[in-house]
Amino acid sequence: MLLVFDVGNTSTKIGLLQGRELSRHWDLSTQADRTADEWGIVLEVLFARAGRKFAEVDGAAIACVVPPALAAIERFVRRDLRSEPLVVGPGVHTGMPIRYENPREVGADRIVTAVAAHEEYGAPVIAIDFGTATTFDVVDAAGAYAGGVIAPGVGIATEALFEHASRLPRVEMLRPPRVIGRNTVQSMQSGILYGFAGQVDGIVRRIRQELGAEARVVATGTYAELVSQASETIDAVDPFLALKGLATVYRRNRATGS
Repeated sequence: MLLVFDVGNTSTKIGLLQGRELSRHWDLSTQADRTADEWGIVLEVLFARAGRKFAEVDGAAIACVVPPALAAIERFVRRDLRSEPLVVGPGVHTGMPIRYENPREVGADRIVTAVAAHEEYGAPVIAIDFGTATTFDVVDAAGAYAGGVIAPGVGIATEALFEHASRLPRVEMLRPPRVIGRNTVQSMQSGILYGFAGQVDGIVRRIRQELGAEARVVATGTYAELVSQASETIDAVDPFLALKGLATVYRRNRATGS
């Protein structure tokens, strides 16, 4: 079995794959100071609840955008799983050419998401990740990572509205019953949801225009399902895109002996 970690700024997604099948998955808050011992305790509990054992794991892959968190996960994998983890980064074979001016600037999470989107949905494709930031990652018709767009995330925008407008409350992000809100909460929910859906549709249309192709659009991340309900351009929602991409990159590196 393969154990994969997608460590983001806000949450850490963990997956356990049997072959190509994602058999178990967990979503934890990202804690940059979590130690290798703490990782061992957390994973031991999760594995026990899933009826699994560390001895069943024969490989691990990590995508991490929080550098302080990486070393502890690597130590846990080496010590408790007795395996050398594959850490996605510069020099790792992804099977996808990177057209960025400086490929080292592209986050590992964005690369594995693009790899999975290409493998699952073909090319050209646009992968939108609704995480701490909202990122658009573009794979062109040739299967290369063409670049993308980075915008503020839904959570960041919602929190900023609460913090900087003294009379507005903190709201739960839900789809309101109508666009025209009949109270403050509904009005805020409408502005956030339809504002982000409009942003998505506008950016996607401009990307498609630059590509000269009707690229498919797949969404992932915390708010993917919600925003997709109001979007006119999102074709599919795949909550496990990054975990699938990690597994694909792992297989490609093992196949090349890297």
